Amino acid sequence: MVDDDPVKVGGSLFELAYERRRGTEILAGPVTADLVRSLGIDLVIIAIPSLRSEIFLQTVDEALAAKAQVSFVPSQYLSPESWVDYRDVDGILLASTGQPVERFWYEMAKRVLDVVVSCAVIVLGTPVFLLLALLIKLDSRGPILFRQERVGKNGSRFRIYKFRTMRVDACAYEYSPKESTDRRVTRIGRLLRKTSLDELPQLLNVLSGAMSLVGPRPEMPFIVEQYSPLQAQRLRIKPGITGLWQLSGDRAFLIHENIEYDFYYLRHRNFFMDLAILLHTSIFAMRGI
Repeated sequence: MVDDDPVKVGGSLFELAYERRRGTEILAGPVTADLVRSLGIDLVIIAIPSLRSEIFLQTVDEALAAKAQVSFVPSQYLSPESWVDYRDVDGILLASTGQPVERFWYEMAKRVLDVVVSCAVIVLGTPVFLLLALLIKLDSRGPILFRQERVGKNGSRFRIYKFRTMRVDACAYEYSPKESTDRRVTRIGRLLRKTSLDELPQLLNVLSGAMSLVGPRPEMPFIVEQYSPLQAQRLRIKPGITGLWQLSGDRAFLIHENIEYDFYYLRHRNFFMDLAILLHTSIFAMRGI
């Protein structure tokens, strides 16, 4: 642990645990190539997101000069063209720079999976869809389906479909309700949101090619307009009905404030990861989580 604050130098930092053990001494900064070499360090982690850009870049240069890899807490220093990878370090996702990899066969297999699963669920689930449509209609006035403009791959816009869960007088373009007690949500809407059944009409978006079963969630235009260059990287692939963020404890917070999950998926996605995410989503939905 290296810190420029003289008050902290000489102290100790312990692992996050019930007992204070496995501590490490806090050394005086700045980070230099000689310091990295002398300690035999092979990975430098920059853990201060508010670090000034010149210090950030200087630290990266010194670490690379000592043949060490660099990971960092996400910041806004990267250009829009930069590609960010994420590595798991003791349960914390840290950013690293890299290059995107195009995988033709994976994309083809993913599209086949999207079409096959979507068609199967629509055909087999027709009685359920009709029942839900009837309940929505009996519960409150208004249309059965909710249509809204969302932002997809490379910033393209499309109309997303969902079963309506809110009252017709609710504003269509504002942050979604986080609590089941939100007055905008209808009685049947609470059940649909809890079980994620309101997302089922998005299978039509998947069949049209605007979405995939698995991917970053599509955001509303007014949110995307506020994206930083770093956040805009989640638009490099098709949005999905479900993804890593939906399965995490951070799903209670805003999507664009938890982009680490999307970046990890963008970099490491594969066919079996998609299958695992779909399986976990099905289990969570059935449990009403």
